[in-house]
Amino acid sequence: MDTTTIRAYFTELQERIVAELETFDGTSFRRDEWARPQGGGGISRLIEGGNFFERGGVNFSHVTGDALPASATAHRPELAGRRWEALGVSLVMHPLNPYCPTTHLNVRCFVATREGEAPVWWFGGGMDLTPYYGVIEDAVHFHQTCKNALAPFGADTHARYKQWCDEYFFLKHRNEPRGIGGIFFDDLNEGGPGGDTSTPWSFDRCFDLTQSVGDHFTAAYLPICARRRGIPYGERERDFQAYRRGRYVEFNLVWDRGTLFGLQSGGRTEAILMSLPPVVKWRYDWHPEPDSAEDRLYTDFLPPRTWV
Repeated sequence: MDTTTIRAYFTELQERIVAELETFDGTSFRRDEWARPQGGGGISRLIEGGNFFERGGVNFSHVTGDALPASATAHRPELAGRRWEALGVSLVMHPLNPYCPTTHLNVRCFVATREGEAPVWWFGGGMDLTPYYGVIEDAVHFHQTCKNALAPFGADTHARYKQWCDEYFFLKHRNEPRGIGGIFFDDLNEGGPGGDTSTPWSFDRCFDLTQSVGDHFTAAYLPICARRRGIPYGERERDFQAYRRGRYVEFNLVWDRGTLFGLQSGGRTEAILMSLPPVVKWRYDWHPEPDSAEDRLYTDFLPPRTWV
């Protein structure tokens, strides 16, 4: 199975997003190209100490191997013993201003092959928003753009992928969502959204959906940042931001399948862990003051709801 076209799209998407983020921040991203000894490699684009972004990265990787790590075969034991390749773009951006949300995007393709058998392939990805001080206008804008990205692919596709996102980005050990969600999908192949075999999809349609998600990212995120970047903040807001960033770290290191796959498959650790914020705090059994701006994040924004 030839992944040349997919790779070309992912590398172009990385460059396009980086260019827009550099323009918004006014700071150039570092470029770091790397090779993986077991096969493949990637390009990391990173910003630290920018004018707007405290830390963030936009990574492309295309890695290959002869045997899948346990994190992949645990859910799909039929893949054991197949050669594989995984490619995609993953980004996480952490603004300095606590009134501007953290965001995450991932679009990816996975192919597993065995001589004499048809290849097994699927697409996955999504984007989500993690505010510290929620704003209804921003939440509606982000979710509406996610819905627009999926509109050409079925009337119920957005609802499925929104629910999937709410369920995936959930800290089970805290009984708490990581943020306000967005869209998430995995195992997208001939079965269509969520593997619904009653409505078969073509490879091209699955790839088109994945591209639409990637192409809508900056329109979903940057207008929110533009509206909030000038809001003044102080030590209280930064302190709460650092506390909530702790939840981001917990999810990525405990629950995120992509992080586990990357580390178990011998990926580049610096690139995999670029998702972690630079300043984080934990407190013992802390709770916000009732009816405070911090409390409203928990009462009005984190519980899953229909935003659009």
